[in-house]
Amino acid sequence: MLNIELLNLSKNFHSLQALQQIQFDIKKGELIALIGPSGSGKTTLLRILGGMEQPDEGQLLFDGADPFMSQQHKPNVGFVFQHYALFKHMNVFENIAFGLRVRPRKQRPSKKEIRAKVEELLHIVEMSGLEKRYPSQLSGGQRQRVALARALAIDPGILLLDEPFGALDAQVRQNLRRWLRELHDRLQITTVFVTHDQEEALEVADRVVILNKGKIEQIGTPEEVYSQPANPFVYSFLGRVNQIEGEVANGYIHVGPVTIKAESTAAAHCGPAVGFVRPHEILISRQPKESGLLSAFIHHIQHVGDTVRIELKRHDNDEALEAEISTEQQRFTQYRIGEAVSLTLQNLRFFMRDNGNEKSGFKEIKILSDKKKPAFDDLKEPIQATI
Repeated sequence: MLNIELLNLSKNFHSLQALQQIQFDIKKGELIALIGPSGSGKTTLLRILGGMEQPDEGQLLFDGADPFMSQQHKPNVGFVFQHYALFKHMNVFENIAFGLRVRPRKQRPSKKEIRAKVEELLHIVEMSGLEKRYPSQLSGGQRQRVALARALAIDPGILLLDEPFGALDAQVRQNLRRWLRELHDRLQITTVFVTHDQEEALEVADRVVILNKGKIEQIGTPEEVYSQPANPFVYSFLGRVNQIEGEVANGYIHVGPVTIKAESTAAAHCGPAVGFVRPHEILISRQPKESGLLSAFIHHIQHVGDTVRIELKRHDNDEALEAEISTEQQRFTQYRIGEAVSLTLQNLRFFMRDNGNEKSGFKEIKILSDKKKPAFDDLKEPIQATI
């Protein structure tokens, strides 16, 4: 297992700046997810960690040593690709054993040791009894397990996964990512994986690194990045979210007819702002509109498994919002299309542009905390409270 330090790494491809001053640590035995839109630098960063690309600036340290400065400091790297990259003419056993067989003679294990190692890995990846099959005789999930076993065979100091489940269907992906998390907890290998699937990253990783245009937008645990996004990009990238236009003036945030008191630091700011609230944080009520509540009507209702998504249109500006309730709540409340309702927005956060903020370009305008919380009962409609 390795402790890895990334110190202000930058990488250019001609005029394209793929990475810009990337800096963070990866702890021994940690499972890190790299996520971001296409072109954000995820794969470039993974290739630098694997020694396939060298940074133009900055330094990469494995247990304090620079792998680009000395061959002896280069760790064994296990790499698993999206499309398996298995040798079609080799059976499962030979594919897993390949990395051991091609070692220099002095470092190569004996045939007996290789067989023992492969059999151990077949058991770990739940493929015992299939060692004589060829890749064409395996399912996609089985092929990916073989690819992972082959990467583990060389006892890697770091395991790199590039969209490992991207070529698989949804159900197989879900099963394999749970299996990967259990396998990692068992083996405790320092692991970094790239994925476009935000849910996959949040479910599997110890920490998530969110990249955009070669820069880090936020690093944190799955709970931190989802519940406390650092800026509008992270909010929009992770999960479904509603955006609400507002205006900051004289220490208040104005949202249509609603005025929200902001913290004292907001008094120095004036201008347009955008608010963010998750669908499950919008509370719907049939109670008459009161001061501090938005009024809307129900435009559409969609049942998605055990969740009901309710599309709303605000009365004051026709802005669309999406709320989310359980099917049990819908059975009790029986909300109908066209019905007028009032909305309470929980955990609403506002940001406005701040050109002086080099990191994100945005400043959060914090709402003055009201310690009174709305009370709820699963079998009753929520008691309303101000935003």
